Amino acid sequence: MAARLAGLVLLGAALTGCGTVATLGKLEDGAGAEASKMWDRWVDSGGDIAVATTWERKVKPGVTLDQIEQALASVATETNIRPVGELPLSKELEARSGKPQKLLKVYNYCNPQTARKMVDFSPHMSAYLPCRISIVEQNDGLWMYTLNMDMMIRMGRKLPPDLKADALKVREAIWLMMEKGSKGEF
Repeated sequence: MAARLAGLVLLGAALTGCGTVATLGKLEDGAGAEASKMWDRWVDSGGDIAVATTWERKVKPGVTLDQIEQALASVATETNIRPVGELPLSKELEARSGKPQKLLKVYNYCNPQTARKMVDFSPHMSAYLPCRISIVEQNDGLWMYTLNMDMMIRMGRKLPPDLKADALKVREAIWLMMEKGSKGEF
């Protein structure tokens, strides 16, 4: 794996010249390893970029939507992450079609101070706001999905130390929401 990544880096450097080498020096430590994980997920999924850039958790059988929501709310309170909206998409589709739909609901969370710092660091980060967790009903049960926050924290330009500390707190909160939500623990 490391040899493949080194080969890709060398190929990139040869194709783009000194800009690539200069950029590599600005990246977080471990950026290559994180990129390699994403690359493997991308390849293993047959090229599905969404698989490569997200985390997923299978919800434990028997855990209800209410239990998941209670777990999410509990962790949000514990970690000072604000719930900033919900999108009950399956209910909207049912209202439009008059037919039952598989569950599809999106929950939005944010730490406003961290969001502001992140956008000040890179305005493009605003496209990732707010943090989202989706509950998706599939044939084998409920699943939870969220953005792989490690790619933002560990793959890009080095974050200022205070921003990195704040971003890691948000990352841990979302990770904990996924873990506890998938088990219905609150």
